[in-house]
Amino acid sequence: MSFSEEKLWQKFLKHFKVIGKDLIYKALLLFYVLQRKDVPLWVKSAVTSALVYFISPLDAIVDLTPLIGYSDDLAVIVAALSIVSFYVNDDVKNKAKEKYRQLFKEELDEQL
Repeated sequence: MSFSEEKLWQKFLKHFKVIGKDLIYKALLLFYVLQRKDVPLWVKSAVTSALVYFISPLDAIVDLTPLIGYSDDLAVIVAALSIVSFYVNDDVKNKAKEKYRQLFKEELDEQL
């Protein structure tokens, strides 16, 4: 499976309540790191792999499982984010927050 921006937006919109704001924001941060022109190939590879895992219907833990369905996705996203955190600048954060507002018509909590 390859990464698709449209599939990412669809996953957010379809499973918003189950996924939660925190995971969506972290995935958006990765997405906007991927959009940067100045990131090395290894960063793009790590981010793309994490986002493909997130949108993939095949998971280590089925996403529909109550309470724990997205825990594996969260672990993958957090791991990727920790690896590429150097590339998460204010521009990336602002774009992620703006996209969140655009998709869900609400503000993110300040602590995110």
